[in-house]
Amino acid sequence: MKESRGVIGASKIDSFVATMIRFLLRFIGLICLAGGFILLIYDGTKSIAAGMVLTKPFGETWNDINSNSLLLLQPAIERHVAVWLWDPVMLSILTAPTWLVLGVIGIVLILLSRKKKPLIGYAR
Repeated sequence: MKESRGVIGASKIDSFVATMIRFLLRFIGLICLAGGFILLIYDGTKSIAAGMVLTKPFGETWNDINSNSLLLLQPAIERHVAVWLWDPVMLSILTAPTWLVLGVIGIVLILLSRKKKPLIGYAR
C-alpha cells in the first residue's frame, strides 16, 4: 500500500519538475525574443540614420559584454567538442546579426517548452 502512494507522489513531483522546466525554458525564450526584437529595432534605426543596412554581429556584441569568455570559447570547443565545429559553424554564428541569433535561440527554447499534444484515437 505504501509503495503505490510513493509511486503516485513521485509522479506528481516529476510532473511538477517538468512543468517548472517548461516554464523556465519558455521564460528564457521570451526574454531572448524580446532582446532580439529590441536589437532589430536598434539596428533598423541605426540603418535608417546611416542610409545603409548596418547590423551588429553577434561576436561583437559578445565581445562587448564579456571578451574573456569569447577568447576562451575557441580553445574549449576545439579541445572538448570537435575542431571542425569552430570554423564553419561557430564563425558563422558569431558573424550573424545579434537580433537573428537571439531570435533563433528564443524560438528554439519556446518550441522545446511546449507540451506534447495528445494522440487522437490512440488507446493502450
